[in-house]
Amino acid sequence: MKVVRTKDLLEIFNLTLIGGEDGIHRKITSSDISRPGIEMTGYFEYYKQERLQILGKTEMAYFLNLSEEEQLDRAQRLCTDVTPGIIITNNMEVPDVILEEGIKAAVPIIKSPRNTTRVIVRITNYLGSKFAPTTAVHGVLVDIYGVGVLIMGQSGVGKSEAALELVKRGHRLVADDSVEIRQEDYDTLIGSSPPLIEHLLEIRGLGILNVMTLFGAGAVKNFKHISYIIQLEIWDEKKEYERLGIEEQTMKIMDVDVTKSVVPVRPGRNLAVIIEVAAMNFRLKRMGINAAEEFSEKLTTIIETDES
Repeated sequence: MKVVRTKDLLEIFNLTLIGGEDGIHRKITSSDISRPGIEMTGYFEYYKQERLQILGKTEMAYFLNLSEEEQLDRAQRLCTDVTPGIIITNNMEVPDVILEEGIKAAVPIIKSPRNTTRVIVRITNYLGSKFAPTTAVHGVLVDIYGVGVLIMGQSGVGKSEAALELVKRGHRLVADDSVEIRQEDYDTLIGSSPPLIEHLLEIRGLGILNVMTLFGAGAVKNFKHISYIIQLEIWDEKKEYERLGIEEQTMKIMDVDVTKSVVPVRPGRNLAVIIEVAAMNFRLKRMGINAAEEFSEKLTTIIETDES
């Protein structure tokens, strides 16, 4: 898991540090953000002190209506030794008592000119990406007509060669050999390439190729949502392969089930074209057009008509 510190947010989101500079190196350990509204009333029993605290117009209006003693109490209890920062939105003025207590406790006091919702969404998305569970799989990830297709299979089965042909056909390479995957949501997998081999493709007999140099910047992509898996395997004469495509297989990666198709490999089969068409057919199914089901329904109708 990557380490995120308060100073990273200052740089990335162009926030303004008002005070508490000694605490900008504090670690942020949670992707969750708190708006301490109930805490402003004095109820701190469930105060999530390890989270970033956001003070919007509602919290600030309530705080300013408190007495001086209550304001001091709330400011002291908000600023703990683990709080990574307090962000005041809408470019509001920072009350002196919050600034003073933030400096004493080394809690960064930060201002943002943007509204509260925008600040929460942007920072939550950023932290969610950083703290997302990750894994790595052996395969090739290609963007085919907007569909993130993860091509898997044993070493030497032809994954990279198929990816090269797909790139020549106008599609975009995301990662070859090793695909780093992070689960950004309960049903969302994002794949990318390790920095060391980004934009590189290994072809046996040729060696390592730089796809961006050979085919241009439009032939590569830094990351892609994984929607579909193609499993390549050497043709087994004894195995029954899917002929109609009615039954849908899935493969579980972390907590997400991804649609999978098994494509047998043998001489004479153009894998790139098969994978390309599979991605197009996958898109059609998601749009409600399923050729296999339509064929099955027509066949059933014909059989029922003949029987009657």
